[in-house]
Amino acid sequence: MLEIIAWSADPAVQKRLLARAPLSCDAALAPKMRAVLDTVKTRGDEAVAAYSEQFDNIKLASFKVSETELDAAVASLSPDLREAILLAKANIEAFHKAERPASVRLETMPGVLCELQWRAIERVGLYVPGGTAPLFSTVLMLAVPALIAGCQKIVLCAPPQKDGRVNAATLAAARLCGLSDVFAIGGGQAIAAMAYGTAQVPKVDKIFGPGNIFVTMAKQLVSQDPDGAAIDMPAGPSEVMVAADAGANPAWVAADLLAQAEHDRASQVLLVTTDRALAEKVQKEIEVQTALLSRRAIVEQSLAQSRILLAASSEEALEIVNLYAPEHLIVQDAALEAQKDKIRNVGSVFLGAYAPETGGDYATGTNHVLPTYGSARAFGGLSLYSFLRTMTLQTLTKEGLAGLASTLVQMAVAEGLDAHAQAVRLRMKEGQ
Repeated sequence: MLEIIAWSADPAVQKRLLARAPLSCDAALAPKMRAVLDTVKTRGDEAVAAYSEQFDNIKLASFKVSETELDAAVASLSPDLREAILLAKANIEAFHKAERPASVRLETMPGVLCELQWRAIERVGLYVPGGTAPLFSTVLMLAVPALIAGCQKIVLCAPPQKDGRVNAATLAAARLCGLSDVFAIGGGQAIAAMAYGTAQVPKVDKIFGPGNIFVTMAKQLVSQDPDGAAIDMPAGPSEVMVAADAGANPAWVAADLLAQAEHDRASQVLLVTTDRALAEKVQKEIEVQTALLSRRAIVEQSLAQSRILLAASSEEALEIVNLYAPEHLIVQDAALEAQKDKIRNVGSVFLGAYAPETGGDYATGTNHVLPTYGSARAFGGLSLYSFLRTMTLQTLTKEGLAGLASTLVQMAVAEGLDAHAQAVRLRMKEGQ
């Protein structure tokens, strides 16, 4: 049963109430994962195969999924699931196309033209988890914006199942997105293969997608290696905070909390409410609904590190939200919904009783790859921008440089950078 705890004015108590479970991705794992990465870096496919056999008990000579298998995966979909995937894909495409940023072209002073242009990251790697649940929806969340951005090479890795094949729905989603470089590799060896490249797996410039503690650590390590690859964002266990008032439906609130709790044993769910009666009803609903869930064991472990917080007012509830910085925030609180512009530190917000977090996970159109473990204070969720980079250009005419020359020389001299100043003086002297 989720414990009901009154919010405290004491910052030390607040910190304990909002504490997340310690990440298992600790320092002890780093050297072990570094050894995996270094071995793949030097031995390539041979090392990938060895680690796949060691960690996943899978023996594969070739990791690439054939065109025939991709097509067969699409054919294996039920008509209803195929339609669902295509509708989700269409909504995700529509939203991410609308995110396309504008270039900037500005003459800051006569003869000085400055521009900002967007360029797609050329080679990207997508990691789709298999683990306790094959998250084929993540294929759509990663591949659709990569395609809209115009990335030239898109590589997807997903762990094989016990039969050596990647989950059929994952393959089908990849095929429906038009991907062909799909590989049956999981864990840290998949991250290493994409970061460093092997004979079979193309090297990429940036890696995207969630994963377990081994994937998370591997991503962190390759992002620190000049020979590796950049990554999308820090990652931790998935989480949700629900803010609800006396008018909320306790069964719906409980269902929203359990929907997140079933993700992972390390997931955390929090309810913030100003109404004790609602809190008690949600407690009972959670007990009833948990007993009916297929992933009950996972849910119960998640609930063990979760709680219900009683706030004195909607203003205090808002304070709690911004302090916790949840990955997902579901708002079934009329007063808080009216103050939505004051919600600052959240990955994705679901407003109103009819907006379950399930919608964002699959098909509303927003992205479900979001900052976790408090990183929503500094990071936003995955978007089209994640697959783009900016490049600035400047064009100066002779007159433009003349107008800036004195400023440039003075600033260069003040910083003690004589060559900087000389690069301007020589041009002005030649132009006289």
